[in-house]
Amino acid sequence: MRSDQKLTLSLALVALLAFGGGFFAGTSHNQAQSSLVLTGPENMPSGVDMAPVWKAWRLLDEKYVAATTTATTTKQDRVWGMISGLAAAYGDPYTTFMPPLEAEGFNQEIQGSFGGVGIELGMREGILTVIAPVKGTPAEAAGIKTGDLILEVDGKPTQNMSIDEAIHFIRGEVGTEVVLTLAREGEKEFLKIPLKRAIIDVPTLETKRVGDDVFDIALYNFGGTAVREMRGALRTFVASGQTKLVIDLRGNPGGYLESAVEVASWFLPAGKTVVTEDYGPNKDPIVHRTNGNNVSKSSWRIAILVDGGSASAAEILAGALREQGKAVLIGEKTFGKGSVQELIDITPNTSLKVTVARWLTPNGVSISHSGLVPDLTVTRTADDVVNKRDPQLDAAVEYLRTGVLPKPALSATSTKPVVQ
Repeated sequence: MRSDQKLTLSLALVALLAFGGGFFAGTSHNQAQSSLVLTGPENMPSGVDMAPVWKAWRLLDEKYVAATTTATTTKQDRVWGMISGLAAAYGDPYTTFMPPLEAEGFNQEIQGSFGGVGIELGMREGILTVIAPVKGTPAEAAGIKTGDLILEVDGKPTQNMSIDEAIHFIRGEVGTEVVLTLAREGEKEFLKIPLKRAIIDVPTLETKRVGDDVFDIALYNFGGTAVREMRGALRTFVASGQTKLVIDLRGNPGGYLESAVEVASWFLPAGKTVVTEDYGPNKDPIVHRTNGNNVSKSSWRIAILVDGGSASAAEILAGALREQGKAVLIGEKTFGKGSVQELIDITPNTSLKVTVARWLTPNGVSISHSGLVPDLTVTRTADDVVNKRDPQLDAAVEYLRTGVLPKPALSATSTKPVVQ
């Protein structure tokens, strides 16, 4: 695992670890020490009395009796627990410590294949929330839906459980079963859904043509192969001679920052701001700009599809292309993942994921919590999905063909404008 790898993690492909939000940027800095020594005066945090920590350690050593004869806790386990508690004390769901098993799982996710059930996880008001099921996975087959609240994993309550902890319990040996207890809007009772764990191969991209004149690129994440696959899809679009493009970022939980900047560079002139990392008043911001690889033409018309599962790197690309005047956004409000994490090796087989900054759109807007609001809000219901209707794509195609955003109709059951 690389030290000091910068991330914008937010969501987590569950059955994975935290693919959501995204892995961003990465130059290596100092390798972290393989062990921590807190007893020497030179290593003690200033103004902190560590005596209660060591008193608690000694008391537990002297008095604790396990409830069963098979339970064991090593001294190293206690060290990992102390670091986990320290990270949790900041109250940020994205600042977490990963002991060896979790760190190994995280590495597997970065490689793009792992055992699990295929759910993108996020945190909403302290509740584990399904952002979207991953296409072609046990979660999708079992009917897991965007917005489902995960209340229990195999009977373990998720209250006060971090995303990484939830993933640890959801992951498991391929072929074994995990049962999720869900709360779903519109359902009067909780749902218990069994899922059989499988090898999850995260899809990256698919293309299709809508009619004879619209080219659709569905980008599912900004992982390690995203730039290569997006480049190939864009070449096919250019070779087709078409000028109408849909970039579908629905359910895209993010990925590498460099990937989002590279993709944005193909659509914008050199030197345009894609995203700014704001480190607060004590450190200069970092502005990520396009690199001069623009291949787009003025005749192109672009619509980007977004929803509540579009997060982090997906929001970076969508926000940049809209605010730079290159695309319109159609769909539903995005997730709102606007913080940047850095991945730091604590030991060779453990890592600390730390929120180090928040990111801003080219216009200086932070989307944390609020997300990006589309230029045209179009809802795709569960009934639409079951009956293979896609009003969001239909609205995008209408815009691309006419150059005018469709006027929203008023739902009979709501005062919120929706497109029928």
